[in-house]
Amino acid sequence: MKWFKRIVFALLIVIGIVSYIQYPKLTLISGYSAKYIASSAFIANHSKQYIEANDNNIPNISLASNNLNFAQRYASASVFGLQRREAIYKEGLGAILLPKGKKAADLDAFLSPNRNKEFTQLPFPYGHLAPKDTILEEIDYQQIENALNLVFSNPEIQKTRTALILYKGQLLGERYTDGFGPETPILGWSMTKSVIATLYGILAYEGALHLSDTLSISEWASDKRSEITINDLLRMQSGLAFEEDYSVISDVTEMLFASEDMGQVAMERPAIAPPAEIWSYSSGTTNILSKYLMHYSSDLQEYLDFPYRSLIDKIGMNTMLLETDISQMFVGSSYGWASTRDWAKFGQLYLNNGLWRGERIFSEDWVPYVTSETKASKGKYGAHFWLNKDGGLKDVPTDMYSANGHDGQHVYIIPSKDLVIVRTGLGENPDYRANDFIAAVLKALP
Repeated sequence: MKWFKRIVFALLIVIGIVSYIQYPKLTLISGYSAKYIASSAFIANHSKQYIEANDNNIPNISLASNNLNFAQRYASASVFGLQRREAIYKEGLGAILLPKGKKAADLDAFLSPNRNKEFTQLPFPYGHLAPKDTILEEIDYQQIENALNLVFSNPEIQKTRTALILYKGQLLGERYTDGFGPETPILGWSMTKSVIATLYGILAYEGALHLSDTLSISEWASDKRSEITINDLLRMQSGLAFEEDYSVISDVTEMLFASEDMGQVAMERPAIAPPAEIWSYSSGTTNILSKYLMHYSSDLQEYLDFPYRSLIDKIGMNTMLLETDISQMFVGSSYGWASTRDWAKFGQLYLNNGLWRGERIFSEDWVPYVTSETKASKGKYGAHFWLNKDGGLKDVPTDMYSANGHDGQHVYIIPSKDLVIVRTGLGENPDYRANDFIAAVLKALP
């Protein structure tokens, strides 16, 4: 009996230690689950059952118990009844995860972006009419079908949801899984980073900034961070400490799921190296840039309007929504939603080197800039765009560059082939065979 008591006592100690270690993680799990369910339900019109069975069916996140209230437009989640979190949907701002101590009523007076969602009477991608049905003689359309078959060939592994191919501004093919279509908004995750970068390209073209400018951030004024430039941030070479690890309690998980002002959290990180000495991919870096857009705005309304007025609505990305945190700053690292066709429009703008229906959106020098190699990245990264200069995709031209997001969201741009390819899903490369898919598309071209 004495040994039994000792064993029980030891087990209780172990359980206590494990609970003490794991308990803080529960708020991140419930925060992630509530946030994603609210966003996916109210932006993309997916059901709670679908989201739980697919997007949230991942280790740890699947432990959450969720509630979705359509009438009040909010979702909540908890783990074993603990660490309950709520996310509230606000029109124009997306689903906002409430920090501890905040209530839905705190969002009542929030501003929303002014949108200009005109229906342009032109075929996709330059307008909102059906794509041209012209058959291009030089294209092997059966090979296009083969390429789409390939990227959808193993649903359990590849988990591809949508794929679209544009050649010289004409749709060659597209395909969607059940529950998705040409107008279904899809979370781009870190593809949103490339959208934020583009806003800086527009500001540079308008003369509002130079990429060599340092930032007017009070926390940085008296130390080495005062030397960080916009270029350093765009190239992920700021030298700021930031742990980009989603499997543990880290800088990025606490920023996304436990903070009120994500850009401020990232701004407060210390420097661990001089600017341009190291390359370190950081979602915090993009949220600094997102928040710093306020520096070029006269007030909050102008800040919220700017991405739509200068870029998103201007090229007809009517389904796009940039979500904010509770500080009403854009979460540019991760929370941009748009349909597959609208993500393709973004790629086409870059393929056009900044021109859209005769209007210049950003300088002709911008694409050469974002596609120039950031030295410490060894050919993998430019300025908020990924590169193929290192031949990582061995059968794909080295001039290919892309906006990449978690779970295999991609806008591939290949200037030498006049090609834009969009692929979205829940499976990363190499599971969905990115190299083989793009190579198969290339075989269809002259």
